[in-house]
Amino acid sequence: MSMLQEVTTVSRVQLALNVANVDEAVAFYSKLFGTDPAKRRPGYANFAIADPPLKLVLVEGGAARGHGTYGAVNHLGVEVETADEVTAATNRLSAEGLATATEQATSCCYAIQDKVWVEDPDGAPWEIYTVLADDPDATLRSPNVHAGSACCAGTPDVTTESTTCC
Repeated sequence: MSMLQEVTTVSRVQLALNVANVDEAVAFYSKLFGTDPAKRRPGYANFAIADPPLKLVLVEGGAARGHGTYGAVNHLGVEVETADEVTAATNRLSAEGLATATEQATSCCYAIQDKVWVEDPDGAPWEIYTVLADDPDATLRSPNVHAGSACCAGTPDVTTESTTCC
């Protein structure tokens, strides 16, 4: 693996959208929120917006969540500061009777992350995650590449380590 860079995070809601053209979407969201992307890779961009506190993720290509709908939600998430907060969320969600899927030190969205996934009643995947380090040499891969993987798909009761996704 390449040399990883440490990153600093704050708690904020994440919104990941499927987009038809990431360049056009970056231009629009840069204007809308008055900021440039925090990370830009082929077919991928993310914004770390201070006000409102939002992590906006843009994923080019509709196959990223299975149905190919551009402008649709890819997945939702809450970025937290520490791995301990991810563990606490996992314990809390499990205690509430929700099916959880955990990933540790997974390469996702060009970063190394710990995360827990749950699905809402309509199947929309939610993740609670922390970024452990930047992973600039990772590649963006559709979660459909990993049949049965929890990565960016919210599949319950699956533990996945060191996979590459979204």
